[in-house]
Amino acid sequence: MPFFRDHRLLYMAREADREDSLPSPLLTRIERLAGRIENYLIEPRFPSLLHGDLWTGNVLVREGRIAGFVDPAISCGHPEIELAFTTMFGTFGKTFFEVYESLVPLEPGFHELRASLYNLYPGLVHVRLFGAGYLAGIERTLAGIGL
Repeated sequence: MPFFRDHRLLYMAREADREDSLPSPLLTRIERLAGRIENYLIEPRFPSLLHGDLWTGNVLVREGRIAGFVDPAISCGHPEIELAFTTMFGTFGKTFFEVYESLVPLEPGFHELRASLYNLYPGLVHVRLFGAGYLAGIERTLAGIGL
């Protein structure tokens, strides 16, 4: 959790603020979240190797089956981080999660809260790269937890 908080969430928010991509009041709210992130996120039993940029454009499909993944931004962390990223652009969908959870059940609260919190990081990356169109998702997530 400290790596995600310090080297993902806070780092990207501060860089986006420094570049004037993120409004300062939103940075303040993200810093408040970071101060209490342990109230929302959970530590994994064992960290997993994460692709880090798992969306439809980085999934190679051949004959209707996944054949490979490209363009990794590798790190280690909670497997939920990777799963959350796939929800950002609807990479796999409901059937994927049904099968996944039949094999590896997720802790309660992933779909309801943690996926959105984990997606703050890629949302902030997108704010820096592509602009203000991604601010609404960040705003919604923060408002959803009362920040």
